Amino acid sequence: MPTQFQTISPVDNSIYVEREYAAGEQIQTALEKAQEAQTYWRNVPLTQRVQLCAQAVELLKVKQDQLAYEICWQMGRPIAHAGGEINGVVERAEYMLSIAESALAPIQIPGNHTRIRYIQKEPLGVVFLIAPWNYPYLTAINTLIPALAAGNAVIIKHSSQTPLCAERLVEVFLEAGFPDYVFQYLHLTHADCEQVIEHPAVNFVAFTGSVAGGRSIATSSAQYFKGVGLELGGKDPAYIREDADLSTAVASVMDGVFFNAGQSCCGIERIYVHKAVYHDFVEAACQWVKTLNLGRPDELATTLGPMVSKQAATVVRSQIKEAVACGATMLIDEFKYALSQPDTPYLAPQLLVNVNHSMSIMNEESFGPVAGIMFVDNDDEAVALMNDSDYGLTAALYTQDVDIAKSLGERLETGTVFMNRCDYLDPALVWTGVKESGRGCSLSLLGYDQLTQPKSYNLQLAEA
Repeated sequence: MPTQFQTISPVDNSIYVEREYAAGEQIQTALEKAQEAQTYWRNVPLTQRVQLCAQAVELLKVKQDQLAYEICWQMGRPIAHAGGEINGVVERAEYMLSIAESALAPIQIPGNHTRIRYIQKEPLGVVFLIAPWNYPYLTAINTLIPALAAGNAVIIKHSSQTPLCAERLVEVFLEAGFPDYVFQYLHLTHADCEQVIEHPAVNFVAFTGSVAGGRSIATSSAQYFKGVGLELGGKDPAYIREDADLSTAVASVMDGVFFNAGQSCCGIERIYVHKAVYHDFVEAACQWVKTLNLGRPDELATTLGPMVSKQAATVVRSQIKEAVACGATMLIDEFKYALSQPDTPYLAPQLLVNVNHSMSIMNEESFGPVAGIMFVDNDDEAVALMNDSDYGLTAALYTQDVDIAKSLGERLETGTVFMNRCDYLDPALVWTGVKESGRGCSLSLLGYDQLTQPKSYNLQLAEA
């Protein structure tokens, strides 16, 4: 079993981080300390827990430039965009803290002069948070802040591609005044990660990652009746209706496809366009894509960086190659992007037409800078194609008719319906998916329910 790992930067294939995996005794100690710390933490007044979380968020703001630089080198996001992740963290964290008191308040049930009834929301205990590399802080904060505010202890395990993110988060929360061991990180092998999931000290597992990883975690957790929250990705569609504002649609959808090199769980991967505006949309989309500058992410002029690894880029290249072999047409000339070379993480942006749902580019997650475009005759055809997927995280509708957007949204099999926007999480709205996009939820008032255990009180008073 390996005892250490290396983080290979997609920027230049150099070793950016080297770390030791946590050993058996270290893991056991962390779990025991988490249990002990949580017993204390749950009794700290909610107002104080919220205040400490808020202080940590302020420190993240202070460290934004450092964190952005490390994000760039660990997973390849352009430095011009990397700092924006911390802005999103602040937005989500501040909202979740602002609703903590109301979200965690007891639910009062009407009684009478002889009976008092209410439902208390109690912390689960120790939450094991497994975070991915694509948005290492944003995905973590969805669970981290409400879990801590609710009185849970948290152990975080980040991807080996972004280990510094786990370390920086724990550093910041300790600097903000958190008690020792309430929030810890562990660098773990897959085998040790499974052992932590199954350990009696862990009460809940929150995971963002692959469907295969989610299945494994669900299986391990189910043996011990543990709760899980799973966000497992998507193949998110966008539909541009005949009445859409094309300039808005093009700018929004193309950003949804290519931001972060397409490595977003809710990025747009399938595009359906009404036949009346199809050619205009495709032409404008191509012009938009041609403004992207594929380059080293540590250079300010870069607007499209590398994918996280050459292996990830190879998967997308193979999907594109398969689609072309089956009749698809590439609209973007890859040869105009000098850095886009085989066996590298640098991949030219690509749009494909003449695609269909038999192609992997339209039915398997790509997680890269590519999308297929199909024309449709009407709304019914669009809805049928949008629902023709194993995934259901988000779906975007571009139209000027809000009533039609609502009615189409009711027919879509998805966790979030967007109108005239995409690829964004509003922290006031629940973040959830259907089908193979996962189970459970985060953010919003409902996000606290997943991280607490309801306890009923039925108090019968003595008769006067």
